[in-house]
This record gives sequence, C-alpha cells and structure tokens, in this order.
Amino acid sequence: MGARWRYAGVALVGLTPALVPDRRVTLVHDYLLVMRGAERTFAALADLYPDAPIFTLLYDEAGIGARFAGRAIHTSPLQRLGVGQRGFRRLLPLYPWAVRELELPPSDVVLSSSSAFAHGVRVPPEAVHVCYCHAPFRYAWNEQARALAEVPRAVRPLLRRRLDAIRTWDLSASRGVDSYLANSQLTRERIKRFYGRESTVVHPPVETERFAPGTPGDALLVVSELVPHKRVSVALEAARRTHAPIQVVGTGPDYANLRTAYPEANFLGRVTDSELARLYSSARAVVVTTVEEFGITAVEAQAAGRPVIAAAAGGVLETVLDGRTGLFAPVGDVDGFARAMKEIDKLPFDPAEAVQNAARFSVASFQRRIADHLELATEQRPVAI
Repeated sequence: MGARWRYAGVALVGLTPALVPDRRVTLVHDYLLVMRGAERTFAALADLYPDAPIFTLLYDEAGIGARFAGRAIHTSPLQRLGVGQRGFRRLLPLYPWAVRELELPPSDVVLSSSSAFAHGVRVPPEAVHVCYCHAPFRYAWNEQARALAEVPRAVRPLLRRRLDAIRTWDLSASRGVDSYLANSQLTRERIKRFYGRESTVVHPPVETERFAPGTPGDALLVVSELVPHKRVSVALEAARRTHAPIQVVGTGPDYANLRTAYPEANFLGRVTDSELARLYSSARAVVVTTVEEFGITAVEAQAAGRPVIAAAAGGVLETVLDGRTGLFAPVGDVDGFARAMKEIDKLPFDPAEAVQNAARFSVASFQRRIADHLELATEQRPVAI
C-alpha cells in the first residue's frame, strides 16, 4: 500500500487496532431523532471512530436516548426551531439549505450516513467524502406518489414542484461524493439508476448478539411501523385465513384501524429490546410484508433462531435463504403469504443455520468492511506524518 498510516489504539469488539487508521474523520447523519435502523447503523460508525465529531441536521437527546452521550454533536440552524420526530417532515424544503450550513472542521475523511440530505454536506478541501447510502431520498425518486398521497389534494402541486427541485439538488449533491457504499443490492441499483454512480455493497450492522434461540410457540410475529406502505394488513389477513395466531409489535398511524379490523390479532405496541428478543425467539415464524432496501427484522429473527416469511423483493433476497431459513411470497399477495404460513412448519429448518446466516451481518463484520473501505478510499490522499 502506498499510504503510510498511524493507528489509534481503540479497543473495539471484534476489531484490531490496525483496522482503525488515525485519520481525522468527521461523521454526518441526516437527523438523530429516534433510534431506528439507519440510526443504529450510524451508531456503529460512531463507535468505530469514537473521537470523530458528529454533524446532523436535527438532534433530540430525549428521542435518541443516551446512545451518543459524551460525543461532540453539532447541528444545523434548524435545531433552534425545537422540532422533533413528529414535526421534522414539515421542514422538508429547508433541508438542502441547512445541510450546506453545517461547518465541518478540517478533515481527512468525511463519512456521511444518508437516506436523504447528509450526502450534500460541504466537505472541507482535500477531504475524501465517503457516503454510506441507506437509500437515495425516496420521496424525490421512487416514492413520490406516496409522498403526494399523504398530503391534502390542494397541497399536492406545490409539494410535487418542491420534490422535483429536491431531486435536481440531490443529483447535484451526489457529484460531490467520492465514494458510495450501498446497504444492499437494491440500493446499489438505485444509486446507479438515479445518480449514475457505482457503489460497493456493505450490509448494515445487526446487533446479533442481542438474540438467541428459545422455545418456539404457536404465534406468528410481525415487527413493523404501522403505516400503509409496510403492508402489515397482508400478514394479518393471511393469518386470519389460516386461523393462525399473530402478534404485532409496533405503532403508527394505522394502529387503531388495524386493531379494529383484526381484533383477533394481539397488538403489543412498542416493547423493550429485551422483550423483543424474547418475542422473536418464541415466535412460530416472523412475517415481513414490506419491501425494504435491507430489512433488519429478517436478520434479527434468524439471529433468534426463527424462520422468516417474507415478500420476495428487496434486502431479504440477500439475507434469507429461501427454503432453508425462510419462505418467500409474492409482494402484497395475501394468498401467497397464507400458503407460506401453512408450509413454514414443513421447512427443513435448522435454528443453528439461521443463527450462522445472521452472523454474516454482525456489527464487527460491518465495522471491518467500513474501515477497509475508508482505507482504500484515502490511499490516494495519505495523511502527512
């Protein structure tokens, strides 16, 4: 290798110090408001570079918990508005401006974690910009129709024009990234289609050590936000047709309607991490009806030694072994999911194989690949010693 490296003596689980080069790394994430999949991924990046300053558009310590306690977190001018998870979408027109207002310090590497605006940050001179892309901004590209359907009809022309403008900005912003990492093959294909850029797939980290096989019960399990595009009603209707008991973890705008429409299902709302681990391990099978770029639920289910019934699209095609650790059904096909629910007990399923398959997506594996990629991305711009 052409570059000379100094190494930080950072003790990280599963990593040797030689995998953590002592470069000046700056981290950027869209918004830190709640701990969901993208935020858990970002947390693994933050653990990998514990001295790196963190920049984000909005930060809610109450919503995010103590996960980033003690870290230097810098926010955009929008932070002064005091907006949290419930209201952050109202600021949509301002985010392209706000992300350009983030003043990053001198850096060797800027590592952005983006599903919307973070990849548009202004990078210091001579810094390498690596973007871990969870998805190109969905509302501007492949889900604009859904975004328009969520607002009153009178507002839709204005929103359509704004999303068109954001799409133009987003394409321009993509040209300022030196290297893209995609969280799945689906995201890689979208980065190529929307931005015209190549990328490398690095699957997100899953805290697989939180889960362990248990004694399976009779109930199916759904773990999801209860919003229309997650298609939770497909799982509930299929369970009704097969007379299968089913539990649902999650809340959202569809909670009341689904609970009314499917009174036989057991709606548990939000649960603690320890309770979720128990529910996974005791499930007959875990049902995933939505199409996700990656989809952490399917991996968590396998880490808990349980099979998955999933819509045959998106990230599950990379994380579930069809006919071994789970079964696929056509997207949105109630009858297809019902058939899979009847057949899942006939699967030659081995919990140990499911656990082993899930281990491919561990935090340690993710951090190694990120560190390796940043090393390659910066070889042409070595740090002066």
